[in-house]
Amino acid sequence: MIYIFCRAVVRGVFAILYRFESDGVHNIPSEGGVLICSNHISVRDPISVGIHVKRQVKFMAKAELFKIPGFGWLVHKLGAFPVKRGGVSKDAIKTALTILRQGEIMGIFPEGTRNSDSTAAKRGAASFALRSGATVIPAAIIGDYKPFRKVKIIYGAPVDMSEFEGNKSPEALDAATEKIMTKIHEMRASGNPTVSG
Repeated sequence: MIYIFCRAVVRGVFAILYRFESDGVHNIPSEGGVLICSNHISVRDPISVGIHVKRQVKFMAKAELFKIPGFGWLVHKLGAFPVKRGGVSKDAIKTALTILRQGEIMGIFPEGTRNSDSTAAKRGAASFALRSGATVIPAAIIGDYKPFRKVKIIYGAPVDMSEFEGNKSPEALDAATEKIMTKIHEMRASGNPTVSG
């Protein structure tokens, strides 16, 4: 209930402040594990990824946030789970895989940092997807979050990861990561959801 209430409030705020809109939400499966992979341009991105999705989207968040009285409790209720500074711990990886294997949705930013350089993309998203069997949905956030200027998120069709099944080599993870990032950048350039994975 807390998540639903907060999502409704923030959706209204974003609609007014950023003229926020989404496209391609129908591409997100109504059930089963889903990994939404998005570009990363702002600390607001986790909100943008989740506010128009009917199902709850969970994210990793800095462990320090959970130590703030009151706020840490709220962040937890909103579906975030802690990750320590300096890298993703085994506990965080285990939690992420559990979320996906239990048929829930997790959002992740393959680039790792708030930039748009595909060369900075990391293998984490591809690894989570291949190890969990989750459906990969590419997402592209377009805009700069300046007040009253439009920000849009686009959800593309599922990325076909079948060619990488059973292959956990670094080369396979690199190729899978590149495939995901290519879809994201294609959507950013076109402004439209992908037609096929």
